[in-house]
Amino acid sequence: MIKHIDITIKGSVQGVSFRASTKAVADQLGVKGHIYNAPTGDVHIAAEADKIALEMFLDWCHEGPEHALVSSVESNEGELKNYRNFEIVKKSL
Repeated sequence: MIKHIDITIKGSVQGVSFRASTKAVADQLGVKGHIYNAPTGDVHIAAEADKIALEMFLDWCHEGPEHALVSSVESNEGELKNYRNFEIVKKSL
């Protein structure tokens, strides 16, 4: 069963290829949705996949790419939006 989660990642997560790395991991795991940098310095992700893929994706979000320093990851279930792919959004929504 496909689920939707909204994820907020805090820490030193902008300017370290977090979005590009996250897209690569999402594509590997079959996660659909989008990611963008928030004006607050956080990274926001909307992700949809089955439970196992989302668990692996969330585990990766706690680490991030090599130069990221993740201080916290918050996730909440949301309404399914049926995304077709995983996209990097250039401007915050």
